[in-house]
Amino acid sequence: MTTDTTVAPTTTGTLTLTLVRHGRTYLNQRRLLQGLSDSPLTRDGREGVRTTARHLAQRRFVAAYSSPSGRAVATAAEILRHHDGVRLRTDPGLREYHFGEYERKHESVLDQVIAWPELVGQIIAGTHPGLPGGEDAATFLGRLREAMARIASAHPDGGEVLVVGHGLALGVWLATVGDGVLVPLPNASVSQVRLTAEGLRVDGVALDVAQQGVLGARPARPLVVAAWA
Repeated sequence: MTTDTTVAPTTTGTLTLTLVRHGRTYLNQRRLLQGLSDSPLTRDGREGVRTTARHLAQRRFVAAYSSPSGRAVATAAEILRHHDGVRLRTDPGLREYHFGEYERKHESVLDQVIAWPELVGQIIAGTHPGLPGGEDAATFLGRLREAMARIASAHPDGGEVLVVGHGLALGVWLATVGDGVLVPLPNASVSQVRLTAEGLRVDGVALDVAQQGVLGARPARPLVVAAWA
């Protein structure tokens, strides 16, 4: 159990955040950086999301939130087919990291400029100044924390809340509130965090319900083992 004053609410019950990475997209399939860009889910990606949706069908969500990116909204909408009456809200703070001029370029192009482990390590530390035309790490971390705090404060009585987002955004947040280890999140994977008045606990990370794996995983330092977007 950790105490995170930016997230943990005072609750009369446990608040469970069920975090789902969006389904696989065409840009994921081609190993192109997406960030604030977008692309549709592939056929395989849609099937993966449906598998995850069935896995979560018996959960009693009291609310649902998503990044406003189309791939995240499509994923959330599929999951909510099993949850009548739960309205989807979007929060811009949940958007993926902005890769600037490297968006829609192959991962290898960015690797020639900065190694992925180095980039993500600096993002987690909040020290990276941002890629050209992109977002600096401090701004990225700030908006993620603010989004999660807004969600937590909206549900002081607890319950289970669905949050659909992106691989790097969710992964970085989990690392900062957990043990500092970044775990690759497969498409349509499920992670879970519990919040009480005493603090926050990461209960599980990267449950690969849909068996999608992580495309393009690359060797790296223990902090980071793959690129996600």
